Amino acid sequence: MIEALQAMGSVMLDPYLIFLILATTVLGVIIGVLPGLGATTGAALLLPFTLTMEPVHAIAVLATIYVSATFAGSITAILINTPGTPAAAATTFDGYPLAQRGEAGRALGIAVVSSTIGGVFSVIVLCIAAPMLARVAYEFRPPEYFALALFGLSMLASISAGGTVKNLIGGVFGVWLATIGAERATGIERFMFGNYELYEGLGFVPVFIGIFAVSELLMQSEKVNQVIETIKLKAVKLPSQDDYKRIWKTVLRSCGIGTFIGILPAEGATIASMIGYAEARRWSKNKEEFGKGAIEGIAGAEAANNAATGGAMVPTMVLGIPGSGTTAVILVGLMVHGLRPGPYLFTEQVNTVYQIFGAMLLANLMFMVMGLYASKLFARISLVPRQMLWPIVFALAMIGAYSLSSSLLDVWIALIFGVIGFFARRHGFAVAPIAVGLILGEMVESNLQNSLKMFDGEWWLILTQPLAALFLAFAFLGLCGPAIFRWILKRGD
Repeated sequence: MIEALQAMGSVMLDPYLIFLILATTVLGVIIGVLPGLGATTGAALLLPFTLTMEPVHAIAVLATIYVSATFAGSITAILINTPGTPAAAATTFDGYPLAQRGEAGRALGIAVVSSTIGGVFSVIVLCIAAPMLARVAYEFRPPEYFALALFGLSMLASISAGGTVKNLIGGVFGVWLATIGAERATGIERFMFGNYELYEGLGFVPVFIGIFAVSELLMQSEKVNQVIETIKLKAVKLPSQDDYKRIWKTVLRSCGIGTFIGILPAEGATIASMIGYAEARRWSKNKEEFGKGAIEGIAGAEAANNAATGGAMVPTMVLGIPGSGTTAVILVGLMVHGLRPGPYLFTEQVNTVYQIFGAMLLANLMFMVMGLYASKLFARISLVPRQMLWPIVFALAMIGAYSLSSSLLDVWIALIFGVIGFFARRHGFAVAPIAVGLILGEMVESNLQNSLKMFDGEWWLILTQPLAALFLAFAFLGLCGPAIFRWILKRGD
C-alpha cells in the first residue's frame, strides 16, 4: 500500500505530467461545454495523438479528458439548457430553472462541489476495489472470461439510449466486426474481400473515430444554424452552509450509486446521473421543488455522473470489460501501449496503474478550480459558431485516423463508420454498444475457443465451472429478467 501511495504521489514530481494534466483538463472542459462533443468523442479524437507518449502520460491524458469533460457538461446544462455531454442531461431538470431565477452562480457552485466530491470518492474506491478485484480475477480461466464477456454484452440491454433490442443489435454488430480478418488459430480469411490490409482485423482507433466523432459531426450539421440563448452569469458561488445541510446526504448517496453503476459492465455516467437524480427526488422532503430549481436535483445528478467515471475504470483495468463508451476508448489506449488489462497489470506494472489513479485524482481537483473561477469564460466557448468549429474537428479526426499507421484505408474506415454511426443514431440506435461489442467480440471468440480446447469440444462443461455459471446466470437475468418479472406479475393478477 505504501508503494501504491508513493506511485500516486510521484505524479506531483513529474512537471511534464502535471502540465499534460492541466492542459488536458482545460481541453476536457472545453470539449464538455461544446454541445455535441463529449468525453467519448474527445477521447476518440485524442487517442491517435497519445500514441507517441509514454504509457502513463497517454492513459493519464485520456482519463483526464474523461473526468473533466463529464463535469463540464453541467456548465452548458445550467446556462443554456443544453447538456454538453449526455451525462449532464439530468442536470438541466433543475439547473436551468434555478439559473432562470437569477441563481446561475449558485447552481454552478452546487454542480462543481458535487462533481468534485463524486470524482474524488470514485478514485478512492478505484484505488481500493481494483486491486481486490484483481486478486479475484487471478482465478479466472477461459471459461470464466468467456462468461464474463457474455455478461458484459448482456448489460448493453440496459443502456438508456436507444432501447433493449436496438442496443443488443448494436452489440451483435460490434461482435461481427471483431470477426473481420484472419482467424488466429487457422488463418482462415473472414470478410476481407481480398484486402490484405484487413488481415489483422479492423483497427479500433479509426472505427472509434468514425462512430463517435465523425457521426457526431454529421448529427450536429443539422443544427448548424441553431440559435443559443445564454443566461448571464456574474460569478460562481460556493454552496452556503444551509445548502450543504440540504445536499450532503444526497451527495453521499449519489457517490455510492454512481460508483456502483460505473463498475457494472457497459453502464456509465448517463445512467448513473439519471438514477442519482431519481433517488434524490425520492428521498427529498421538498419533492415539489424538483423541476423548478431544486439544488438536491443538481447535486444528485452531478455527484453520480462524476462518481461513475472512477467506477467505470474498475472493470476496464481489471477485467478488460469497458464500463462505459469512454472507457472503451481508454481500454484501446491501454492495449496499444502494451498495457494489457487484467490482474497481472496490478502486479507487474503497479506503479503505472497508481500513477494513472493519481492523475485522475489531480484532474478532479483541477477541474474544481476551473469550475469555480473560469466557468464564465468556458461558457462563452459554447457560442463559437458551428460553421467554424466542426470543420476543425473533422480535420483533426481525419489526421488522427491517418496518423495511426499512415494508411488511407484507416481514413476510409473512419469515414465509413462515421456514416454507419450517423444512420444508426438517426434511427434510434446508440453507437456505444457497437464499440463495446467490437472490443468484447475478440474476448468472446478467443476464450470460447480455449474453453472448447480445455473440455475437448464439450461446451456444456463450461456450466460446471461455478464462476462461469454465475456470470452466465447474471447474463440470462439481465436479458430475460424484466420479461420474467412482468410475467410473474401478470400471473399474480
